[in-house]
Amino acid sequence: MAYDIENIFAKILREEVPCVKVYEDDNALAFNDINPQAPIHVLVIPKGPYVSIDDFIASASDSEIAGFFRAVGNTARQLGLSTPGYRILVNTGDNGMQEVPHLHVHIMGGRKMGPMVAI
Repeated sequence: MAYDIENIFAKILREEVPCVKVYEDDNALAFNDINPQAPIHVLVIPKGPYVSIDDFIASASDSEIAGFFRAVGNTARQLGLSTPGYRILVNTGDNGMQEVPHLHVHIMGGRKMGPMVAI
């Protein structure tokens, strides 16, 4: 799947759509989810044009990959989630229920999380 430069996260990166920033560095931007599923629910997106985690791992440089995952950890620490714990989630493709075709990691915390997947 080709990257769509008009997806909402691309627009956020270009500052065409506002967000509540939580963390930002050269590799990533983290911001509050507009439909939170936990008391703390933040999305972390890479600054590059990657459709999914599969695309990112196959196409990004080693430094982009390392920098992005450091940004995820830095965001969680900044939110004070390291000690109580948190969940990270990445949806990929249709079966994974990915809604926006730009890689994004959900960081959720602030309460004890339920089961991973309802059966």
